[in-house]
Amino acid sequence: MTKRQKVYDKFNGKCAYCGCELNGKFHIDHIEPIRRNSDGTCLNPENESIESMNPSCPSCNIMKHQQSIEQFRAMIKNFVTNLNKYNNQYKFAKKYGLVTENDTEVKFYFETLK
Repeated sequence: MTKRQKVYDKFNGKCAYCGCELNGKFHIDHIEPIRRNSDGTCLNPENESIESMNPSCPSCNIMKHQQSIEQFRAMIKNFVTNLNKYNNQYKFAKKYGLVTENDTEVKFYFETLK
């Protein structure tokens, strides 16, 4: 079994973050970001293990980028604040009851399995 398949199977073909079905198309996310030298060598090779990688849908992986889990969680939590501050369409939709907000804790799919 390849490393890629092992990572995919960790959460039965679902994104570790949002829980969507990956249908075989996914990114491998380093739970704790890796850093590389200018020559491409990894500065923290301990993060190259299966245990420190998650299967991720492209949108979650791109949004998480090089953030830690807690930084990613805080960024998502701040989305509603930013929408209220900067997005008139969002504010208008909320005004007409098309959007309701709640103060739900950001919990990732892999955390619901514990």
